[in-house]
Amino acid sequence: MTAGVDLGQPQAQAIRSDEDVVRVRQLVRTVAVAVKLSLVDQTKVVTAASELARNTLVYGGGGTVEVGTVDNGTRRGVHIVFADCGPGIADLDLALTDGYTTGGGLGLGLSGARRLVDEFDIQTTVGEGTRITVTKWSR
Repeated sequence: MTAGVDLGQPQAQAIRSDEDVVRVRQLVRTVAVAVKLSLVDQTKVVTAASELARNTLVYGGGGTVEVGTVDNGTRRGVHIVFADCGPGIADLDLALTDGYTTGGGLGLGLSGARRLVDEFDIQTTVGEGTRITVTKWSR
């Protein structure tokens, strides 16, 4: 048990407000420290989680995140699943293109988050929502 987080079970967090995005960042940092990610890798996974939590709130209309640990026998990592029941992403290839944005931002959210983690999977269905799973492994 580290800082009130049970590393044996994924921790669920609703994403319904800006404050929840901050809570997601804090939870991911706590788990990243517990699995002994380097400071650089902690920063990368927290940044990716922040971007994805913000997208869940802004574009998905809110949703949930589950933050847990994974172990492949030789190393540990942080495993995060974001889910929403929003409108989905109509053109996933376009949405994953650097510079593409529908919100007036820099357009680095999805593509930037993908570069910051070791594993990135996105499943989206128009009219049903989006599920993004990411993993950052210890080195």
